[in-house]
Amino acid sequence: MTDRPIALDEYPVHQVPLSMRYVATGDRNAYDRCIFHVMDHTGRALLVAGLGVYPNTGVIDAYATLRLGDRLHAVRASDALSDDRLALTVGPLTITVERPLERLRLRCAADPADPDGLSCDITWHAAFPAVWEPHHTQYRGGRLVLEGRRFVQAGTCTGAIRAGGEELAVTAEEWTGTRDRSWGVRPIPGEEGGRAAEEARPEGFHWIWCPVRFDDRFVMVVVQEGADGHRTLNEALLVRNGTHDVQLGWPHADITYRPGTRHPERAVLHLTDPSRKPLELAAEILTSSPLAVGAGYPPADDWQHGTWRGRDWTDRRTYDLADPAAHPRAAYGVTDHAARFTLDGRTGYGIFEHGSFGRHDPSGFTGYADVAPVGTPDTRPTGDRS
Repeated sequence: MTDRPIALDEYPVHQVPLSMRYVATGDRNAYDRCIFHVMDHTGRALLVAGLGVYPNTGVIDAYATLRLGDRLHAVRASDALSDDRLALTVGPLTITVERPLERLRLRCAADPADPDGLSCDITWHAAFPAVWEPHHTQYRGGRLVLEGRRFVQAGTCTGAIRAGGEELAVTAEEWTGTRDRSWGVRPIPGEEGGRAAEEARPEGFHWIWCPVRFDDRFVMVVVQEGADGHRTLNEALLVRNGTHDVQLGWPHADITYRPGTRHPERAVLHLTDPSRKPLELAAEILTSSPLAVGAGYPPADDWQHGTWRGRDWTDRRTYDLADPAAHPRAAYGVTDHAARFTLDGRTGYGIFEHGSFGRHDPSGFTGYADVAPVGTPDTRPTGDRS
């Protein structure tokens, strides 16, 4: 095929002396993607949707999952990446940027052969400016395996979702939407890990990602720790329209897990305002969606992002989440929890995204098989368990 300029090359947006068809790295794991969370304030429904581009493997894919009761309705699609990078459509899934950083539209077309399957048409409206998360890096065996940059934003949603014979009206008053955009290098399946994968397996990984919308403010907390509690990613921000963003100190989390699991039921994130006044961001979990089930995040065993499934691949299915034992891999992947939050007398809504795998000394977890004690619910701070 002749290598010709593409439409984006008309614009003064180049960062390297290459066509916008190419990324600056030859790493096969280069990616550029987004994720949206749309939740109602009662915990009845949680929609998770996203789209990703993998320029060095020539793949574009997208997904939408809806947790409704104990059912998880999922639509996934994958195709060959074209030169039209403004066409954010894969099979029945489309994201339209109607006004950058302000208004986006999410659509999942209905399947005529399955009238009870998942479909949606939602407009996402920003309530606060987008903010950067810290530059994110991870190494394994001396190799940089993840380097990404993200911005995150909170807003409201309007539209409709259909699944399981029901139609849910999505209104700005009763639903909240959060989203992030990220790009860089991130592992996708299919690469031989070599000695590093064999000998440098992490002892533990502990993750909290928490965007929360209140009526007058947006709070973002992100924490990543290793087995010994050493923190490799940290941010706590308060965002208000028309003012400077406020840093909220070094967050610490007290998480109450469901006995016999690492599934959080509630949590308190301890923050500090600029005057050193303690703040408590408390989360009550409303419903949960494991990203390894339906959404394509590791360690999913039926489909993962960036994998080549051939042209025009679409998959629709429904998972039963009533029995956690039916999805054992989900316990080793990140889960998105829709939650009701309180902060300084205010009530807000957002996502408590959490994953804790292997050893984590501050939580008292000694290895991959360790879970919260069975019996009386453990309400002690995570650092007090022994």
